[in-house]
Amino acid sequence: MLNTKRSRVHAAAGVGMAVVVTAVGAVTFNASAAEVVAPAAVGPDARAVSIPGIPKDIRPPKGAKPIGAYVVTSGTQTYTCTGGVFTGASVPEAQLIGTGGRVHHFGGPSWQSTRDNSLVTAKKLAESPRTGTIPELLLEVVTSTGGGVLGRSTHISRLLTSGGTAPAGACVDGAKKAVNYGAVYVFWKA
Repeated sequence: MLNTKRSRVHAAAGVGMAVVVTAVGAVTFNASAAEVVAPAAVGPDARAVSIPGIPKDIRPPKGAKPIGAYVVTSGTQTYTCTGGVFTGASVPEAQLIGTGGRVHHFGGPSWQSTRDNSLVTAKKLAESPRTGTIPELLLEVVTSTGGGVLGRSTHISRLLTSGGTAPAGACVDGAKKAVNYGAVYVFWKA
């Protein structure tokens, strides 16, 4: 059973990364010798990136270059009941995998590389609604610790979202409910 679940996660991550490369373009990072599995498929100029798949309202600043892309392998958005309904901001808890290894995404919102412990927090600049799922976002990095794989980023895109919307129906104030979600996060340097 574990191997089957792991295989599905790896397959989903592979499909998600293929979608990112198609929508955003190839993204590279400086891997350690132990992390190099196969050379990345990068064109003659990896800096020339087309971003037609990102809605206009949430595109990163002109001239920003992608420095990492990550797929949520397991993630939840946790809502707190207020006034008898689950509404308002949610708190993320997710594991991501991508071009710079594994990343833990948690409240703040924060992202921390498990490879080099670089850590960033961000604030929302803009959103683009998606029917039946949490919105896609453009976030701006406000704090950065460590210069590793995430430390150079200035902006983050949350794209290709699925699930994660607030539960419907009545609830008891203070109750918490975690809802599964999926997304692709692209880190940019402006």
